Amino acid sequence: MKRRIVAIAMIVIMAFVLMSCSKKQNEGGATPSATPSAGGRFTPGTYEGKASGYGGEITATVVLSNDRIESVNVFGPNETKNIGSIAVSDLPPKIEEQQSVQVDVVSGATTTSKAIIEAVTAALTSAGVDVSKLAPVEPEATKGASLPEEMIAVDVCVIGAGGAGMTAAIEAKAAGLSVVILEKMPMAGGNTVKATGGINAANTPLQKQLGIADTVESFVADTMKGGKYLNNEALVRTMVENSADAIAWLDSIGAPLTNLSFSGGATFKRMHAPEGGAPIGNYIVNTFLNNIESNGIDILYNTKATEILMDQGKVSGVLAKGKEKDYKIACEAVVLATGGFGANEAMVEEYDKKLAGYKTTNTPGATGDGIIMAQDIGANVVDMDQIQTHSTVEQENSIMITESVRGQGAILVNRNGERFYNELSTRNSLSNAILEQEGSSAYLIFDQQLREKLSAVESYINADIVKEANNLSELASDINVDPDKLIQTVANWNKTITEKGQDLFNRTTGMETTISKAPYYAIKVAPAIHHTMGGVEINTKAEVISTDGKPIKGLFAAGEVTGGIHGANRIGGNAVCDIVVFGRIAAKSAAEYVKTH
Repeated sequence: MKRRIVAIAMIVIMAFVLMSCSKKQNEGGATPSATPSAGGRFTPGTYEGKASGYGGEITATVVLSNDRIESVNVFGPNETKNIGSIAVSDLPPKIEEQQSVQVDVVSGATTTSKAIIEAVTAALTSAGVDVSKLAPVEPEATKGASLPEEMIAVDVCVIGAGGAGMTAAIEAKAAGLSVVILEKMPMAGGNTVKATGGINAANTPLQKQLGIADTVESFVADTMKGGKYLNNEALVRTMVENSADAIAWLDSIGAPLTNLSFSGGATFKRMHAPEGGAPIGNYIVNTFLNNIESNGIDILYNTKATEILMDQGKVSGVLAKGKEKDYKIACEAVVLATGGFGANEAMVEEYDKKLAGYKTTNTPGATGDGIIMAQDIGANVVDMDQIQTHSTVEQENSIMITESVRGQGAILVNRNGERFYNELSTRNSLSNAILEQEGSSAYLIFDQQLREKLSAVESYINADIVKEANNLSELASDINVDPDKLIQTVANWNKTITEKGQDLFNRTTGMETTISKAPYYAIKVAPAIHHTMGGVEINTKAEVISTDGKPIKGLFAAGEVTGGIHGANRIGGNAVCDIVVFGRIAAKSAAEYVKTH
């Protein structure tokens, strides 16, 4: 009898515990419909988890049956379009397919990918699942399978769907050519999508409208000086002379640029950006993609070009590997637009050992593949040891802070709260100056006026990398610098501006507005690898030059994969000018070649 009473009591206690657990799960966002069946792994139901992504909160909703993750839905509306948004769409089916959160992140969208995995993990954990025991399941169809090969015949194959590649593809299509683009990453954009400033151009209608007397000669002179005269002047002049037309072309395809600012090393305001000073990268990449789609141009994503084929001394095709099939592209011409090698640590160290261990602003795809492929068929390379650091990069997340922040009036201070260099000097010079400060870092200081003028600041605030305070004393405490010195530094800066005096560090640009309207802001920054000035040698027709000094028939190149334009240092805003100008030239030269050979 006693045993029976004890047994009944135990049943009551267990029932109470189960009810309590069920209640806790429901409070955590879970809606289980039943307990696991015999042999089942999961408690069926719908579960929710949250995490912080790049642009804000990400929510994952996971549906479980007894034995499977049935579905994963992710809501992250504020993740960057064509970067984080790719992870939002691509990761859930991978988790479903592999029945695990142990999946590869989407290259180029690491922050969003990690947040999605964290949110799904939270949902599964609320269901009582030990995610560490969910080993990835390899789909049966892929076990030991060899990939089929697909043959594609086009006039021109563009390798790389960054800014230069998409520009070339759009122009090649406009010239009447059939085109396909190969992109090894799961998304388009390359490094272009991360461009935060604008595009430099001289003698544009916007400059004339604002009374800015910029000239081609001034732009050429600034670029040559910034590159320490290592630049190929013929290439520089070609870029500059076509820069105003590049602005007009962008406008014609749906990307008007209505904002002007200074960049470091520029004599005049010539950095053209979207309205409100928004970052140019994602803006023009979205425009390019819209045009790619409307023109019926195919982009093969997750497809890495491995070899440029030659036949009797001229280009005849490209071999590429995709996730589901291999490709052999038969073509008359190739436009190489694979970017630089700033994300290839070994290659960076090979050419400049001083940069070993540096962070990079580059997307993971910038590994120098195109340079190596071109060398394999005899291309010459130039300036490979010229590697630029960007001066102002938030280090924890490798977020580049646009030069426009300084161009619109921000200053840099060290840990003493004092300025130490001309904030709008060339990138390499300023980077060296920052590295000489205590902690090899500095703080960008600005106010509410700048935030209101430059919409790019909002993305930094959303990424939680900005300190904000109601006064300079509080801001100094937040960033651990001397309050009195910071207050005095800002006062001296404001006095120089209001009295139009001589700046202590000979700064002459970006000095229209004082730092005087609360709240005040600070971002901790340090240099990171940003741009590789070296690459394959080209001429003014964007033809790739061989080691014997002659053009390789049918091979053209544009963008950071090339060398010679920027010399020893690239001026901010010149990269986007480079990709648009030479992307268009490469396409036009390819069209002429195809039609005459």
